[in-house]
Amino acid sequence: MTVLAIDPRGTAPKNSNGVAAVTRRRRSAAAIALERLAEAIIRASGFSAIFFVLAIFFFVFREAAPVLLKESFKPMEFLFSTQWYPTSDVNVRYGTLALTIGSISVTALAMVIAVPFGLGAAIYISEFSGPREKEILKIVIELLAAIPSVVWGFIGLTVMSRIIVSLTGAPVGVNLLNGGIILALMSIPIIVSIGEDALKAVPDSYREAAEALGATRWQIVYRVLLPAGKNGLLAAVLLGVGRAVGETMAVLMATGHAVKVPHSVLDSVRTLTANIAAELGEAAAGSDHYRVLFMTGVLLFLITFAVNLTADLAIRGVRRR
Repeated sequence: MTVLAIDPRGTAPKNSNGVAAVTRRRRSAAAIALERLAEAIIRASGFSAIFFVLAIFFFVFREAAPVLLKESFKPMEFLFSTQWYPTSDVNVRYGTLALTIGSISVTALAMVIAVPFGLGAAIYISEFSGPREKEILKIVIELLAAIPSVVWGFIGLTVMSRIIVSLTGAPVGVNLLNGGIILALMSIPIIVSIGEDALKAVPDSYREAAEALGATRWQIVYRVLLPAGKNGLLAAVLLGVGRAVGETMAVLMATGHAVKVPHSVLDSVRTLTANIAAELGEAAAGSDHYRVLFMTGVLLFLITFAVNLTADLAIRGVRRR
């Protein structure tokens, strides 16, 4: 590989026509080798993401596969039964419907709370706050994201539960509402951060054109920024959903851990992730209970995949419009 070098001072030798000659400098073999090594590392880093995802799925499915061959395991009961009694001596049942509904209900409630506040905060930080105020708010939001999930769970167990009991009169404060609020607080920093980046990515010419037409600041936000940044805002919401679906310790401590289908926000629930975390350490390695917990992980993996696929299709649909 060669590099063209031009003398800006005009002191380079000139050819017969009086034009400065272009000198060629050959790169060393070490520089070429380092560049190729960097390209290989970058390429390997890109493919490693696919490899690790496939490896994780293979490991989880390998541990769960033996139970599929047993007559005691019934796939329809596993998916659509609400009876979860993995340690029963008389009638063992592995129904995960209540756990799936618990995960979906907690995530849905968290998004109902987090999306308006998260997008509203992103809009305020991006369009209405001053420079100093913007930096302070961004630092505070980043600090919220740095709080460990077990600390959030402890807050839900000791603080939020008492507030819920005093305000609603619920018999217990660890319930669906508690878990939804805690997950919303954990998801808001992600939604705010990604949402603000999406709004900042909108060209300033859009804002200037709207102001030239006499639009107010709220009209600019509603009619210009939100439609222009809808792809990024949708991605922010979906990342918040992924944060809520995969959370374990906070929902384990804040939702009451009761295996039942909730009929109100004051009912206790148990999620798929919390169930795995609570029982995997007690299940004997290689037992049916152990295998079924890994099958629950496969189910959670498929639910997450379905959410991501739906999100990708939704984003593509929005782009086509």
